[in-house]
Amino acid sequence: MRRTGFVDAVDGLGRHDHVCWVFDGPEDYLPVVARFLADGLEGGHRVVFVADGARPGDLDGVDGFAAARAAGAAQVWDLAAYGGAGPVDPDAQVRAYAAMTEQAIADGFAGLRVAANATPLVRTAQARAAFARYEFLVDGYMARHPMSAMCGYHRGELGGDAVAELAGMHPLARPSSTALRLFAADPRTTTAAAALAGEIDLAGHEQLRTALARADLTPVGGTVTVDARELAFIDHRGLALLAGHVRDRGATIELLVGRHGPVSLLAGVLQLDNLRVVAS
Repeated sequence: MRRTGFVDAVDGLGRHDHVCWVFDGPEDYLPVVARFLADGLEGGHRVVFVADGARPGDLDGVDGFAAARAAGAAQVWDLAAYGGAGPVDPDAQVRAYAAMTEQAIADGFAGLRVAANATPLVRTAQARAAFARYEFLVDGYMARHPMSAMCGYHRGELGGDAVAELAGMHPLARPSSTALRLFAADPRTTTAAAALAGEIDLAGHEQLRTALARADLTPVGGTVTVDARELAFIDHRGLALLAGHVRDRGATIELLVGRHGPVSLLAGVLQLDNLRVVAS
């Protein structure tokens, strides 16, 4: 199983983990990158650092990184790897990382681990929408393949609402970055299309609406199944928004919830016609 929730450190993350690290300055980011990639090297992964204007020797101060780079176990890339100017192509970028993961395995590594400061790629609303879609899609790939990633976003440059939109597409995030998260469900524990976690109140309705648009969940047999077992709270308007989004696609939403959790009780009160709750 891969980890979900809020984290204050990246130590010990596994081969399927996907964390958003919202930071306020280099001192809050680069040491975490070093730890995340060092853990990857220790675990036998090929590791990659991606940043605007990155140079090959930028992380050679990290213990063992220079030798790993010389051996092909560590790489440093400029952000041009994401396709240059303009919004990222979500599907193409997932294919690129899938190919890199497959190559890492073919070269004898345990998998691929990437740390990327994606801040320059999401400075406009259009670019952010494309990248948030990419975050959801690549998370689905990571859930099923040996790729792990730490996505960095500078809060001061982007603003709180923007980083919440991006952090909310990750299974793991810093506590101060987002209240809710919509991400790929773990195929080892459920067949749901996505997982919804955290807390959703009046302040989170717009973020939920945006996240659902980015995820673009596809109904299967007329149903969209969402694993909501880690959803600690949702108000009645948020639940109606969730059901309404799926209704607009001509589908029923099935929520997997805890047997005695607040979502199950609220759904029973609202009696929404296209909402089905499955308690476990």
